[in-house]
Amino acid sequence: MTQLNDMDIFARVVAAGSMSAAARALGLGPAVVSKAIKRLEDRLGTRLFQRTTRQISLTEAGQGFHARVVSILSSVEEAEAFVMGRAAKMQGLLKVSAPASFGRMHIAPHLKRFMETYPELGIDLVLTDAFSDIIADGLDLAIRIGEPHDSSLVARRLAPIRRILCATPDYLKAHGRPETLSDLKHHVCLRPHNNDVWRLVGPEGAITLRPEGRLMTNSSEVIREAVLSGMGIALRSTWDVGPELKTGELVQVLPGIEGSRHVTLSAVYPSRQFLPAKVRAFIDFLSELYGQVPYWDR
Repeated sequence: MTQLNDMDIFARVVAAGSMSAAARALGLGPAVVSKAIKRLEDRLGTRLFQRTTRQISLTEAGQGFHARVVSILSSVEEAEAFVMGRAAKMQGLLKVSAPASFGRMHIAPHLKRFMETYPELGIDLVLTDAFSDIIADGLDLAIRIGEPHDSSLVARRLAPIRRILCATPDYLKAHGRPETLSDLKHHVCLRPHNNDVWRLVGPEGAITLRPEGRLMTNSSEVIREAVLSGMGIALRSTWDVGPELKTGELVQVLPGIEGSRHVTLSAVYPSRQFLPAKVRAFIDFLSELYGQVPYWDR
């Protein structure tokens, strides 16, 4: 039990970001927490944390150990809940990160139904366009939009992401409608908020373009408002501008050319053999909500 308690303290230190903060949260003295971490490191024969005068950070070994410790502690929690007859109640806190705009538009409006299903489960929804470090930030899972890549994390595909070139009718009336990709050089092409290139797919295969518009911003929502105001042509996801496409406020440009089909919406979580029930429930909820053809594309 001492070893399991030390693992729990280790996980609390990672989540809190410091030994002193973990000690306060646990109601323990800082020396008790420090000794628990030292016992673990002595037992394992390796350092789990890099320590400086101001902060601590996980070593590479510590990162791998933390992912497995979280799995162990979750399994113990589920085992206790099963024995105590609370397995179906889904208690505790679920911490999830998601892209800011997507989370506001397509997660937040549906949380009421999920939380009514599990009234004893709390949600901490962190909306950020930054690439969250699931382990360091103490997240249970992250909702991400992008192309899959090799990782120590597990990714479950939730829905396809369709991205199109679009503009307002007024902009096209004033500047003309482009008929080919080369025509785009005569148009205002709005840069993505992360200054990334446009990765497109057309009849001739993959195409990469770098828009050179004068507007620069770190906010995807600023680009959204810019295209809606008639400032230029943008590459936007249909989950973002679906209503405006349906009303005609925006129209698709170069319909035969769209964003890369490899971009998907995924739930990403630490690799572990036993996925906590609360994480599985939330992933299943989103997967059913969006489906193979998401509601924004129907």
